[in-house]
Amino acid sequence: MTQPTLFPTQPRMHGETFDEPQDGSRLRKQLAAVKALMLDGHWRSLAEIAASVKAPEASVSARLRDLRKASMGGYTVERRRRSVSQHEYRIKE
Repeated sequence: MTQPTLFPTQPRMHGETFDEPQDGSRLRKQLAAVKALMLDGHWRSLAEIAASVKAPEASVSARLRDLRKASMGGYTVERRRRSVSQHEYRIKE
């Protein structure tokens, strides 16, 4: 019997519609791109992040939620209002 590791080498994606062969590599690349961009601590809107990593805003939002999970880093992702209809985000280490 193999004991599961507490710290997998790759983030474990999951969900009702998640299909590892179809989605795994793409979502891990998105996660890595969002993380690399946001680790500088600068405030950015979803549109700015999406443009930088070349991913849809909905995907960027999901990757920011993923980064909050303990299994994917447990980062503190802060959000503040930039305008009436827009928020901005940053990762605080």
